[in-house]
Amino acid sequence: MKLTSRTFTDGARIPGDNAFCIPDGQGRAQLGGNRNPHLAWSGLPAGTRSLVLTCHDPDVPTRGDDVNQDGRTVPASLPRGDFTHWILVDLAPEGEIAEGEFSSSVTPAGKPGPAGPRGTRQGINDYTAWFAGDEQMKGDYHGYDGPCPPWNDEILHHYVFTLYALDVDRLPVEGRLTMDAVKAALSGHVLGQASLTGVYALNPSVAG
Repeated sequence: MKLTSRTFTDGARIPGDNAFCIPDGQGRAQLGGNRNPHLAWSGLPAGTRSLVLTCHDPDVPTRGDDVNQDGRTVPASLPRGDFTHWILVDLAPEGEIAEGEFSSSVTPAGKPGPAGPRGTRQGINDYTAWFAGDEQMKGDYHGYDGPCPPWNDEILHHYVFTLYALDVDRLPVEGRLTMDAVKAALSGHVLGQASLTGVYALNPSVAG
């Protein structure tokens, strides 16, 4: 089982057109194209009836004191945690995902859900919590919202897209589709999985 993309290759930089934020040329950030990348799969296990796709960043600072603060950096030594960027369930095994099919811009207050294109359901990503205190941006962020790491982070962030092949037509989960809820529902139904990782940074001093 293999997951590939025409948007970026495994281990390569994700284009700015697929990011939530891009560098503004002055060491800060501005909104990007936020288009979901193209994704295709092959070698699905026999008996695959549906797919689940997730994307997460395991390099998110666990403390926000230095995040996007002038004159400071987020140190590479800081412990890191996960940030969910995309949860997509009930995807048919046939076909592929076109670039921009599920997201083509930044949507203030979040894209609607959970109903998504092609009979899919889309979960809540972690921009929901990130923007909870912002009156203009707060809301439930469903579906894909791309990279926007701190513009002063000392490390390159990794964005791991994981595709799961399931033995059921519909993932047995209801209500708010969080990463924890979806992972719990996957138990006992996964026939195989494959991953693809892209990298991204807003800090011009970080390679990638």
